[in-house]
Amino acid sequence: MRGMRGVVVTLEVDVFWSFRSPYSYLATPKMIALERQWQLKFNIRPVYPIAIRLDGWFKNANPMWLPYLVKDVMREAGRHKIPFMWPRPDPIVMDHATGEVSKTQPHIHRLTRLGAAAAERGHGLAFIYEVSSTLYGGRIQNWHEGNHLKEASARAGIDLDTLESAIEKDPDHFESIIAANEVAHRKSGHWGVPTFAFEGEAFFGQDRIDALLWRLELNGLKSRV
Repeated sequence: MRGMRGVVVTLEVDVFWSFRSPYSYLATPKMIALERQWQLKFNIRPVYPIAIRLDGWFKNANPMWLPYLVKDVMREAGRHKIPFMWPRPDPIVMDHATGEVSKTQPHIHRLTRLGAAAAERGHGLAFIYEVSSTLYGGRIQNWHEGNHLKEASARAGIDLDTLESAIEKDPDHFESIIAANEVAHRKSGHWGVPTFAFEGEAFFGQDRIDALLWRLELNGLKSRV
């Protein structure tokens, strides 16, 4: 789509995304590739995972849900040739046997605030790609220790210390960003992650990116070439 003076318009899509969601991780390589190919911008809007947003969710989940999710995630990773390993440690502190989620959540609070801070500075997609690849990519254990996150941030073009300093100075600012993202997420028409929202229409799941691309093409999406 071109403006009145022939300028190509970049279409923008809001992405509601969680660091605890393996499907969110599986979506990131595709988003990177699409931004390179098309006049398209993904606005990364980190949200807390459902374990935080909905108290008691895992206690009430169908017992068939988790075994299926594990099989499906591994299948999807293999099908798309994306390296995959369950993060160690889990970004959510919980008792997997009982579904009890701790009230103290150092990992997911840190990650989500960092994602919000990176997105605010224009590095959202690169940051979630590099950090989620560190968590899920199969090469690193104890991702929360040492320089793993610092190196991932550097690959995304942003300094981890700068982000963490900004968060330490004003954590409420970044919590307000996350809260606003969660409100917009609900308004988009879905509760799961990743959810892609374009022009009032929600596309839930990494397996709906092709449907999203179809909709974008109907709205004049143009190639960068």
